[in-house]
Parts: sequence; structure tokens; C-alpha cells
Amino acid sequence: MIKMRLIALVLLISGSFGQVFAQITTQEIDRLVERAMDTFQVAGVAVGLVQNGKIIHAKGYGVQSVKTLEPVSEQTQFAIASNTKAFTTAALALLVEEGKITWTDRVKDHLPEFTMYNNYVTENFNVQDLLTHRSGLGLGAGDLMFIPGGSDFTIEDILTSFQYFKPVSAFRTQYDYDNLLYMVAGELIARVSGMSWEAFINQRILNPLDMDHSFASLEDITDTKDLSEPHREEDGALRTLTHHRERINGAAGGIYATVNDLCQWMLVQLNEGRYGKDLEQHLFSEENQRQMWKIHTTLNAPRSPRFTSHFSGYGLGWNLLDMNGQLLVHHGGFITGMHSFTLLIPELEVGLVVLTNTDPGGSALHGALVNTVLDKYLKLEEIDWIERTAEGYDQGQSAEDSVMTRVWERVEAANDAHISAENYIGMYKDNWFGTVEVAEKEGQLWFTSHRSPQLNGPMRYYQANTFAIHWEYQDMNADAFAMFYLDENGQAQSIRMKGISPNIDFSFDFQDLELKRVENSASVPEEN
Repeated sequence: MIKMRLIALVLLISGSFGQVFAQITTQEIDRLVERAMDTFQVAGVAVGLVQNGKIIHAKGYGVQSVKTLEPVSEQTQFAIASNTKAFTTAALALLVEEGKITWTDRVKDHLPEFTMYNNYVTENFNVQDLLTHRSGLGLGAGDLMFIPGGSDFTIEDILTSFQYFKPVSAFRTQYDYDNLLYMVAGELIARVSGMSWEAFINQRILNPLDMDHSFASLEDITDTKDLSEPHREEDGALRTLTHHRERINGAAGGIYATVNDLCQWMLVQLNEGRYGKDLEQHLFSEENQRQMWKIHTTLNAPRSPRFTSHFSGYGLGWNLLDMNGQLLVHHGGFITGMHSFTLLIPELEVGLVVLTNTDPGGSALHGALVNTVLDKYLKLEEIDWIERTAEGYDQGQSAEDSVMTRVWERVEAANDAHISAENYIGMYKDNWFGTVEVAEKEGQLWFTSHRSPQLNGPMRYYQANTFAIHWEYQDMNADAFAMFYLDENGQAQSIRMKGISPNIDFSFDFQDLELKRVENSASVPEEN
């Protein structure tokens, strides 16, 4: 998800800040976006820019869908993925201000079934720990419970799943991005407020800010005429994908929003929680904004001879860093076929949001556009970021293609390798992911996940005791290796897995699975 995918924004920036900033014109944004769309093969884009309390630019480009060719407008709805996290932290801030929780409340006091990987962490895990990616768990731990969509995992499964993960660092010592804990935060909001996370976001945040075309859930969108479709570029052509549907709650990445509405969201952030005519109303207090824009988990500050940076880290739903004395507040988001990026420069009262509906080029597009706009506003040395980003993008795509080609060529070459299928056939179970089945179907081994039905597909022999799985789900590049471990009689006893692509999204955390044989299995019935 919810991906989401964070952009290493600061690593692209060069130059030094001036004392006076210039305004980029609508015409310049138009030219940039149109060129970037062509370069990175993106179907649709929406861009919003605010400055000094006003919307300077809110506009759509391209199409909502290559099937319908409906144009993108400032009212087109995009999945904003992990940019949702800032809405979840704002919702918690409202509950703090109402005295219903504190930021340091223990999670187990509100969610008694919440269980972490040891007693100390369970007893001391607080609300802020849900939001700051410092749990000790690894990157994207457990995301396979909701990615790809269609699984039957519940919030109860998530609340008790963390006890089965092996930590990769000591509690509160290291940053590793996490989605599941934001879903726990969403459940905490629901239990404390008495309404679902979705209802709370709609009623307490979107409605007061007049974000009338934005919704906390895809299911809330009854009129889909302005709904953008996700796309994926393959072999030079764009195809539409199926929307990712949240089944548990959307606290990690479920919001669908328009660029026009997100301009209102950026303005309330830049106005320290104030909104309305003459800013007479408060969504949240300045004190709580300081909590959200305070570094809770430190990261290494970027180093470059071209600029000075003293700090970098994660707040509550926001990434934070300084460059030559200016604070940058930002976050990225990615879910199937959709990318988003939000950047705020509070002291200049500037905010930028970019929404795209195509993977993988959407991420490259907003990286290039954000850096170009920063050059303009911060008087940086101007660089052709579209050209520079394209170079890195092409190299990354080429490297991925090379790896995938080599793997499947080896699979084809090993096609006649003799294997004893009966040694691998069986049921295997992981403590948090549940049961998977390896069976024989249509003359070949077949992998089926019982709880995540989109994770199924043929297993092709690769080498040694390793097979390559080509999922029937192909909306994201997530094919995986399955490595069997055999006993002294040659019968498989367990499976470990990992993604094949070097660019696989971290939410496909196959490496966290420990699948152990529980029984043998009959063949899967052949389809008619």
C-alpha cells in the first residue's frame, strides 16, 4: 500500500536557498507535466499548488482511464495511499484534544488483545509507537495480510499477529516502515470514538474542510464518474488494473481524494490547524501540530557538498527534514497503479501535491515534478529533473527486466529437469499468514494460499529445491521464489520465500513467512 513507496526526495536536490522565492506559473506546470507524462508513460495526473493561503494551481492532465478516455480534472478522485497516514494522525489528535486519549496511552489499555513479540514491548507500546515506524519489526512486516486485496484477514488477526514476527532491531531504535500498525491505530480510533475509522475521517475531517469530493473509502464513492482508474505500463502499452479494496480499515492508505480537496488539506496544515473564513475555526491545535511535525524517529540527515542538512526523521504521519535551514514536510504514497506525493514548506507557506494513476512511471513523474518546483520556489540551481530522473528510471527498469529475464530463461532451460512432485505436495502453515497448499494441477505443481486467494499460481522448477511462482495476480510485479527444505528422505518439510524482482514492492514480505508442513494434500481439481 499501501504502499506505500517513499521518495528519497532530498537526495535529488542540489543548489542553495535564496532569500526570495519566485512563483512557478501555471503555464510552466502545464509544460512540465505534459513532458513528464510523455517521458514516463503516465495516463493521468493531477497537480495542486498552494501559496500564502491561496490555491495557485489545481488542474488535471491526461485521462482517468485509457478505456473511457474521460479527462482528469481537479475533481478527479485518486487513491492517495500512504498520504492517508497524516489523516489518521490528525484523527488521533482530535481525540487527544477531547481528552479521550493521550499520545502516550498504552495501546493495550484500549485494545486488550494487542500482542507484540515480547511482553516488555506489549506492555510499553503506546499510541505514538503505532505511528512512528520504530516498533522493531522489519520493513512492511505482515503486509501480505492485505496486499494483494481479496484476503479474509480481520483486525483481530492483525492485533494478535505481531507476536509471530521476529524483530530486526531493538524497540524504538530503528526506522522500518510499517502499515499494519496504522491499521491498529484505525481500530483504536474506532473503539474510542464509537464510529468506524472511515466514518470518523468523513465526519470529523473531510466534511468540516469541505472536501466534498473526497472519501475515506472506495466503497463510499457511489458516483464513479470522476473516479480515476489505476494503470500499469507493460511493453509500451497501458492497461487498467483492479482497484485495491481495503477490507480491514483504511487507516494506512484508504483515502480517495481530489487535488482540489487536497489543496484545502495542505492549507489547514500550513495554517497550523486553522480553517474557514478568516481562519476562525480549528481542526486541531497548534500544539498537536507540533507533535505531528516533531521528529519521533530519527534518520540520517542527507549529506552533500551542495547543501546543508542538520536533521531528518519521521513525525506522526509525516517525513521531516531541513535543507539550508528550511523545514520540508512531506510524504509519498503508493498502492496498485496509483502514486501520490505531498510536500509542504511551512516558512514559505507553500504546498504541492501530485497525484498519478500509472505504475511504475507515476513515481518517477512526481519525483521529477516536485524537485523542479523546489528549484523554482527555493531559488535552487535549475536542473532538468525530467531528464535526470528518466536516466535513473530507465536504469532501474532495465536492471529489473534483466533479472526477470534471466530467471525465466533458466526456468525454461530447466523445464525437463526430473523432479519428484510427490516430495513437495502438501499443506504448509505459517503462524500469521495461515495455510498454503502445494498440489498438482494440470500436470504441474501449483501454489495456493487459503486466506489470500490472489496469491496462487504455477510453480516452475528453477534449480536445486527452488521453484519460481508466476502468480495469476499480475497487477504488481510480485512473482516469488519458493525454496523447499527437505528431510533425510527427500520430502519437503518447510518453505521459505522471497521476491524475484529487485524492485518488488516491500509490502510483498514473502521473506517473513515460515511455512511448515502440516499434512499431505491431494491434487487440486482441474478447472473445466
